[in-house]
Amino acid sequence: MTGRRRTFTRRHVLGGAAVAAGAGLLAGPAGALARTDPTVFSRRLAMVDGVSPVVAAGRRFVAAGVQWADPARVRIELRGRALGGRWSPWGLASVRGHGPDGAGPASAHSGEPLWFGPADEVQLRSSVPVRGVRVQFVDLAAVASRLDGAASARAAAFTLAQPVLPAGPGQPPIIARSAWAGRRHGPSAGPYYGAVRLAFVHHSDGPNGYSAGEVPAMILAIYLFHRFTNGWHDIGYNFVIDAFGRIWEARAGGIDEPVIGAQAGGYNTVSTGVCMLGTFSARLPTPAAISSLERLLAWKLALHGVPARGDVTVEVDPAAAFYTPFRPGQRVLLPRVAGHRQGDSTECPGNALFARLPTIRTRVDELAGAPAQLTLAASHVRVAPGMPVLLGGKLSNLDGSPIPAAALAVQTVAGIGRTTTFATVTTAPDGTWSATLAPATTALVRALHPAAPAAVSDLVEVDVAPVITLTLASTAPLRLAGTIAPSKRSVTLDVYKLSGPHRHLALSRRVAVHRGTFSARLSLGRRARGRYEVVARSAADAATVAAASAPVTVTV
Repeated sequence: MTGRRRTFTRRHVLGGAAVAAGAGLLAGPAGALARTDPTVFSRRLAMVDGVSPVVAAGRRFVAAGVQWADPARVRIELRGRALGGRWSPWGLASVRGHGPDGAGPASAHSGEPLWFGPADEVQLRSSVPVRGVRVQFVDLAAVASRLDGAASARAAAFTLAQPVLPAGPGQPPIIARSAWAGRRHGPSAGPYYGAVRLAFVHHSDGPNGYSAGEVPAMILAIYLFHRFTNGWHDIGYNFVIDAFGRIWEARAGGIDEPVIGAQAGGYNTVSTGVCMLGTFSARLPTPAAISSLERLLAWKLALHGVPARGDVTVEVDPAAAFYTPFRPGQRVLLPRVAGHRQGDSTECPGNALFARLPTIRTRVDELAGAPAQLTLAASHVRVAPGMPVLLGGKLSNLDGSPIPAAALAVQTVAGIGRTTTFATVTTAPDGTWSATLAPATTALVRALHPAAPAAVSDLVEVDVAPVITLTLASTAPLRLAGTIAPSKRSVTLDVYKLSGPHRHLALSRRVAVHRGTFSARLSLGRRARGRYEVVARSAADAATVAAASAPVTVTV
């Protein structure tokens, strides 16, 4: 084996296969105006300077947030009320530092939604004049089915997320995403996977006095705001913890996977994010909530072989560096359990909770005990269909000592909750292991030690590229033929004119493929004399990555 490891960070898993997503992960820019969707609606204010007039929403809502054009750094507060009722306390609505699910800043800045319960009006106030303000409302009707049901108040009524893996102190009960999202509110794309090197702690900046029955609707409202106001694929956080100590699965993709969220701009591909539901600037979360946070972090970090204490050096994603106080690509040192403000320019997770983090880190470390660490590497990361790939790695304690005679499952990951074990192996006396995979299509692979201390490896992507041949059938007329395996619907023939050491594209034509073969007659025009190079290529799809034939040189 080469020992080379490739982490799956730019792939999106849908329909049971890995699909090339390219460098940009977003369907639309972070902070884009809300898409047309009846669950979220908006009211525009040209300018807010100090306290605004009362803004009537036009229909009942449960949560609201703001977008604005400039300036980027401003304090905007929001309060709401039902008609004839009392105003809620002012809440900070200009929180930034989350996201993006995309490639860079947008024309509108976007904060986080505040929960008001059924309400009709809002009022804003700003620290400086703000231009281009838009209030985004989450419609009451969109979350009504999640409000105040008798079952919503009891954790026992909810299905728990799977799998259950005994890492660290043991997996705490995690309520499955379906409890708040149902079947209608899935991600628009993804999931995308990265790695877990640290965890960020957040607060939602919402109210603290909510009931247990409101929580599913509150999480759903955050999701709707993130989806249809921010333009993200899904809710930004990986997990949410409420005041009653209940842990909720948030972003889809698997509680045991390194799911990329939109929760810490600049670090999403290397972190997991936990949101404490409420505002913790002047008060702490409840003891039940803090205890659940400690157990969740101890379990999640231990599962990925990450120590809870100490710091880790991470690189600031250039596409999201505008959320941070650091330069694009800068390598920064962050705690393994970090407050959101330590990486991004934000007050999150509030002064009180942030001050408690040193104690929380100590407790997380105590709970985690002695985690295991599981590695995975592939001999090749780009292969032809069916070509054997040697996989291997080591199961060890964090101090490097091996864990022998341990049973591992080697798995492919093909979407939300869909892992398939294709090999079961046992570690050698030195903790090492190996297995072979002969993929017919691009595969996302991981290794799992399901017994205590449970551990998962980083994900490795093995790209399968189709084999394309191209031959010259004749020059007058110019005819070419070829094959592609596995067969595709079409290939593209690119013809380049050669001029000394230079070449330029003279013609590009899509050609249909029939049972793995194709042919084409190409016309280069009347003044076509000269030397050319022809390449056949196929685009990436759900089964394979992009590929190209060897070039064929033609003189006409």
